[in-house]
Amino acid sequence: MAPNILHLEHKAARCRQKVVRMIRSSGAGHMGGAMSCLDIIAALYFNTMRHDPANPGFAGRDRFILSAGHKCMAQYSALAEAGYFDESVLDTYGKLNTKLPGHPDMYKLPGVEANTGALGHGLSIAVGMALGMKLDGGGSRVFTVLGDGELPEGSNWEAAAAASHYMLDNLTAFIDWNGLQISGATKDVMNMEPIGKRFAAFGWAYREIDGNNMNEIVDALSALPLKKRKPSVIVARTIKAKGLSFAEGKVDYHYWKPKEDELSQAEQELADAEQRLADAIRDLAGDGLSIDDAGQTAADTLKGGGA
Repeated sequence: MAPNILHLEHKAARCRQKVVRMIRSSGAGHMGGAMSCLDIIAALYFNTMRHDPANPGFAGRDRFILSAGHKCMAQYSALAEAGYFDESVLDTYGKLNTKLPGHPDMYKLPGVEANTGALGHGLSIAVGMALGMKLDGGGSRVFTVLGDGELPEGSNWEAAAAASHYMLDNLTAFIDWNGLQISGATKDVMNMEPIGKRFAAFGWAYREIDGNNMNEIVDALSALPLKKRKPSVIVARTIKAKGLSFAEGKVDYHYWKPKEDELSQAEQELADAEQRLADAIRDLAGDGLSIDDAGQTAADTLKGGGA
């Protein structure tokens, strides 16, 4: 396995640990979707996007919009891992006066570009940003992650039509297609499949991938835009609660209020996964290196401007 892919998988593993850390501190949270989309978010922050934790508002940055705002623990964990804020802040998740509320708040946390969580609105925000950047003539890109459960919202399709009309090839939408929402299977609640072909009918270029396979995620990102003068959508088949053996693919873990035995098992499984990846990075990077140095050696092979 290439060092850069191992580096990204290790970042995702560390971020999954941070999600469970927030759950332990708060006692509950939207864990299932945060875990399913985390490989995508890790690839964006640590491989693809131009961003700078020391200067979050610099004009040339790429923008990330988490349309499915209830999955915010995935973004919070990536921002913490990237150095946007001290990791101790994770222990305030969901508490009074926290910078980490149950949905992202751009006025509380550096690195958050828009308040989201009213489902179906994130794509519209991303389209507006991408259009503005086109008009300004800059080279910045916009990325957004939508949940498959929010696709029935009509505002998504108004935004999809506008993105195609204005030929926003600086816009990429990921669909976190884990097949489950709080009330059951998405195909039973409101079937929106085939997702890619629906976007294609609105003038988008699309690709379907395994959204928990880092190789496939990076390959898709390296191919952007999928077609010139068209917005891109990457339909990513994922697993709800990815990384936790007892929870994967189960709707009961959309929102998780764990008992102590489950929480301890989750922490152990994720610690073991992180350690295996850390050991593999050291083996590839060279004997005698710390994990930070080894990770940097791996990161040096990355393409893109991620911090």
